[in-house]
Amino acid sequence: MKNKAVLEGLLFVVGEDGLTLDQIEEVLELKEEEAKELVNELKHSYENEDRGLRIDFLGNRLKLTTKFEHRQYYQKLLENPETNTLSQAALETLAIIAYNEPITRMQIDKLRGVGSSQMIRKLVAKGLVKESGRSDLPGRPILYETTNDFLDYFGLSNIKELPDMEKYIEASEAEIEEEKDLYTSKYKEEKDNENR
Repeated sequence: MKNKAVLEGLLFVVGEDGLTLDQIEEVLELKEEEAKELVNELKHSYENEDRGLRIDFLGNRLKLTTKFEHRQYYQKLLENPETNTLSQAALETLAIIAYNEPITRMQIDKLRGVGSSQMIRKLVAKGLVKESGRSDLPGRPILYETTNDFLDYFGLSNIKELPDMEKYIEASEAEIEEEKDLYTSKYKEEKDNENR
């Protein structure tokens, strides 16, 4: 059934935010009973032993979650030193959170220009980021902030020890200007040589 596949994709895209029944009805243009039936069908298809995910109602939101009985494998993965390094995308997300905390996922997405729910989940799983309450924005989205493990990981005693971003931006802008001047002078030299 097409709607079941679409719902599965929607749940993946929204990640930890999940979907309300009203959102499912609106996006898939279904009546309440049809939406409930669709949710039950998808939930049932995840109940097989050969599936690693399941569908849960947490609060009033439907979410894709991992199966509790597989938790020992997830833990092993997270404790593996090879998977404990942070990717460029994870570092970028972590920096945005650290410099703007508390911050919502939508605000992080806006600053990064791409979806961040998967990165946030990884950072929460690694203990570097935590939920710190709810925003007063519409929908009361979750707020994220860094943890004490984040401070330990980067050798900081508190968040105020982060490098001053204003100085970094000024230094970067100065480097760009210097590169422009170098390019302009090289270009001018070549033009002068051509005109001789």
